[in-house]
Amino acid sequence: MSLESVRAFFAEHAPDITVEELATSTATVPEAAASLGVAPAQIAKTLSLRIGEEVVLVVARGDSRLDNKKAKAALGAKPRMLGQEEVAALTGHPVGGVCPFGLPTGLKVYCDVALRAFDEVMPAAGAGNAMVRIAPERMAELTGAIWVDVCQTVE
Repeated sequence: MSLESVRAFFAEHAPDITVEELATSTATVPEAAASLGVAPAQIAKTLSLRIGEEVVLVVARGDSRLDNKKAKAALGAKPRMLGQEEVAALTGHPVGGVCPFGLPTGLKVYCDVALRAFDEVMPAAGAGNAMVRIAPERMAELTGAIWVDVCQTVE
């Protein structure tokens, strides 16, 4: 169902973007990077967070991690990662396939500014072996995302 909700999202909002299903796993950043032949940084991972009482998604570079001080300053409270069951229930996507597309409810989406370093990024697409290729600016536009500086690159 999750993969289908992403396909439906793109069919309606961006029919020029193709959801790609791969024979290999893209559920983790290293798996996705290896499957696609790109640097881990170019994988756009989606973090499911609770900020106070609100659940939000943050899309970030694959080689970054959430910086709690930056996130608290930008989002207004200390972020807390959601558990696997909560992620699936609130996003409609399984862990490993979470993305900002085809969501069942209007979760707020943020994109970390470091994604702008790339012309194209590869976020998941609702399954552990599905993804799309998209420009960061277009991803933000399609999802109504707000640009924030909440991550730091891991060396």
